[in-house]
Amino acid sequence: MNDLFLRVCRGESVERLPVWMMRQAGRYMSEYRAIREKHGFLTMCKTPELAAEVTLQPVELVGVDAAILFADILLPLEAMGAELKFVQGDGPVFPQPIRSTADLGRVRVPDVEATLGYVYDALRLIRKELDGRVPLLGFGGTPWTLATYLVEGGTSKSFGHVLGWSYADPKGFAKLLDLLAETSALYLEGQIDAGAQAIQLFDTWGGLLDRRRWREIALPPVLKIVERLRGKVPLVYYIRDAAHLLPELRELPVEVLSVDWRMPLDEVRSAVGGRFVLQGNLDPTVLLAPPETIVEKTRELIEAGRGGAHVVNLGHGILPTTDPDHARLFVKTVQEISATP
Repeated sequence: MNDLFLRVCRGESVERLPVWMMRQAGRYMSEYRAIREKHGFLTMCKTPELAAEVTLQPVELVGVDAAILFADILLPLEAMGAELKFVQGDGPVFPQPIRSTADLGRVRVPDVEATLGYVYDALRLIRKELDGRVPLLGFGGTPWTLATYLVEGGTSKSFGHVLGWSYADPKGFAKLLDLLAETSALYLEGQIDAGAQAIQLFDTWGGLLDRRRWREIALPPVLKIVERLRGKVPLVYYIRDAAHLLPELRELPVEVLSVDWRMPLDEVRSAVGGRFVLQGNLDPTVLLAPPETIVEKTRELIEAGRGGAHVVNLGHGILPTTDPDHARLFVKTVQEISATP
């Protein structure tokens, strides 16, 4: 079994660095696009056989050291009673967003097995198909990041609705975050029971908040989730656009801190101390560059991360325009260079 990822997460020594890529099962692969042409995105998420197939593609065709479940962070919101659509060109859309305390009656903590059982079926199928080749990660969004989509009604440029509610009625907004935290904890506990060997929490929009507001608004519901999951499997926390928040992350009770590409890993490590395994943080656009640049920048990344434990990854999801050969080159370069003392 290739258990490099899990061993690094546990603080064990490894013969080389593990490498995988966020959004590694996706549109940059012709094999994925062939399936996507026949099936809608939500259909793929909700059909365990399809979710398993696309989860396994990067393991088999790119050679990554970990698989991550093919799903979407917004699925629990649908389970809570919010209508979710994926609109061509617009991405996820919630036609009836939740924008006030009065709206909270339209969402509830769901029976996760009844409403999200297809995710658990996919995890069990993937574990069987992997047969120990590489570890399998599950994932979810943090309550703050989930709230941005549910309150805005989808993606946003200004985030005026969610930020406005958090200022105008902080107690009411906290009730929404509590609902999201309870739902997420149940959902992720179910993922672990179904076979996820690690969990990644995506705080994609955490960087919208300043230090004090992140600590007061976003952190408490994250801690509620982490305390429920802690000790069961390694936990990875990913945050984007958040260099200003690094001092606040020093005591976050997770094993792995995953960051974007805006700070070198040695500077990140200095800011948060040596407690975390760091994950990341190659700029995804590097994979659009010529092969020699990919090798050079990957080498620089590995050198920057040598001060402590490191899971090599991108700083955000792989771009759809990436040449699969470039993805394979990135993975191969990490595996070859990091094996050299």
